[in-house]
Amino acid sequence: MSKKTFEAAAAANAHLVVQLKDNQPSLAEKVAADCRYATPLSSAEMIDVGRNRHETRTLDVFDATLTIAETEWEPYVSQIIRVERFVPKFNTKTRRWDSSHEISFYLSNRPITATKAMDVIRKHWGIENKSHYVRDVTMLEDASRIRVKPGLFARLRSFSYNILRFNQRDTIAQDRQECAYAGVSFLSKLTM
Repeated sequence: MSKKTFEAAAAANAHLVVQLKDNQPSLAEKVAADCRYATPLSSAEMIDVGRNRHETRTLDVFDATLTIAETEWEPYVSQIIRVERFVPKFNTKTRRWDSSHEISFYLSNRPITATKAMDVIRKHWGIENKSHYVRDVTMLEDASRIRVKPGLFARLRSFSYNILRFNQRDTIAQDRQECAYAGVSFLSKLTM
């Protein structure tokens, strides 16, 4: 999260919602402390039942004026969004229900309702899971050791990813492997 991102969003007249992470420790501590006792402007709750889990998400939107006042973030941040996730999980070894509970914070450069913020954050994770995870795990983008013109190879991976996604039948990994087998088969016929 950088001020340059907020400045670019302001210049483009774009609405920006950014997750507040540990790379801004003093801001993260101040936001968490102030939101603990503040009254939210709006709230929303979502229960997600799927993939053998039951996740409850509660989202609260807070005014950032007092929290951000007299900090370097004052001209950039309008509202604070707090997302609480509670996920009960059945532990088969202990035969008990364990649960995970996490709280994350997001910053918005404009006013936003809780339901809209919930939608925006969920769509972000859809992109993260659908695109970035596939690129990192299936296409091994993070493991790439290419040092000469890495941008060119990133574009080639994007090109192949888009073709695979457009023609997807199974998973991207299975489709990719099927293309590799077809390529080997084609090359072996050429050499005969």
